[in-house]
Amino acid sequence: MSDDSVELFCTNHPTVPTSLRCNRCEKPICPKCAVLTPTGYRCKECVRGQQKTFETAVNSDYIVIFVVVAIMAFLGSLLAYRLGFFTIFLAPLYGGIIAEAARAATRKRRSKNLFIVAAVAAVLGGLPMLLILLTSLSIFTIIWEGVYLVLMTSALYYRLSGIRIG
Repeated sequence: MSDDSVELFCTNHPTVPTSLRCNRCEKPICPKCAVLTPTGYRCKECVRGQQKTFETAVNSDYIVIFVVVAIMAFLGSLLAYRLGFFTIFLAPLYGGIIAEAARAATRKRRSKNLFIVAAVAAVLGGLPMLLILLTSLSIFTIIWEGVYLVLMTSALYYRLSGIRIG
């Protein structure tokens, strides 16, 4: 008699029959519990365990990345003030440069929370110049500064998180 004749039930839902197994731990899983990965279906516990191995940031990385990104974003906002229209082209490029500097400062350690801290630092770093410009009467300088913040921050976040803008 072979194992094919035995009916399997999901480990998490004992009343649900299934023919799927996690390709890592071999537990029976139903389609609700299955997570499709590039290598096949896995249970949620195995996926969670695998994700923890990719988060390598240490506590000091959060401070380092905040300081580096905030300073560079502020310097970029000073430049965006002078560039005007050309901010559209250079802000995403500068966001990528900031991301690479941040990656080097943290020795390429990764964490989703680290990327979020970097995005917050980018906005806070560029905000002083925007607030100063709000007192001016030129609407265009305010718009270009806002464009800089949006484009630079989004490019920074996506570059750090591994999604390439293409």
